[in-house]
Amino acid sequence: MEIWDVYTKDRIKTGKIHIRGVPLSKGDYHLVVLVWIINDQGKILLTKRHPDKHWPNYWECTGGSVIRGEDSLTAALREVNEEIGIKINIKNGKCIHSYISDDTIYDVWIFEENIDLKSVKLQENEVIDIKYVNQTELIAMFAGNQIVPTLSFICDYFEN
Repeated sequence: MEIWDVYTKDRIKTGKIHIRGVPLSKGDYHLVVLVWIINDQGKILLTKRHPDKHWPNYWECTGGSVIRGEDSLTAALREVNEEIGIKINIKNGKCIHSYISDDTIYDVWIFEENIDLKSVKLQENEVIDIKYVNQTELIAMFAGNQIVPTLSFICDYFEN
């Protein structure tokens, strides 16, 4: 059972907790991290979603919900470790953007890391594949409807 802290729209913890899978009350929000990993060649790490998940077999960045007691950075580090079995360096990351959609506050992280794909351990029932793509390939994958479409905002970041 995954338990979340509940936030206001202004990112203030309410002191309430929430169990994943139960609809949030109106005016309550939870925090989610999206973690984009870029290597020193400028290639972006993508993971492929398990066929039993929402957006089955689509590519995405690593990410997930911030659990009770965590902050955004701690959740980013944990999610990468859980989903691909890699410990990334806290010093190599920065939160580049936050936004709200429905009842969710999203923090978007960029980590500059060189990950050897042979060393990853994909989380069963979450991730079925992993690869690096360059910016042109990323944009083409969005155009080809291969990446979770709600993540398309990241193309603006790479174009700057």
